[in-house]
Amino acid sequence: MVDAGLLGEDDRVELLEGEIIDMSPIGSRHAACVARLTSIFAARLAAGAMVWPQNPIRLGHLSEPQPDVTVLRRRDDFYAADLPGAAR
Repeated sequence: MVDAGLLGEDDRVELLEGEIIDMSPIGSRHAACVARLTSIFAARLAAGAMVWPQNPIRLGHLSEPQPDVTVLRRRDDFYAADLPGAAR
């Protein structure tokens, strides 16, 4: 969509149930909260899980939200081969 000129590279949107939804800008308090949670989760879960802050997850064919913080099963490829998603 960026290549087609429909969205700018810096547009804050996410795909939910096939709809493109505008996301609010991230303010300093929001960013601090995400950073704090990321730090706490990473320190406590380092051995068995990974923290995935503000990155996309795949929830079916029509939804790819970007939650503030997601805790995932650790994978050697850090989900490079495919985005994380719901268990099937």
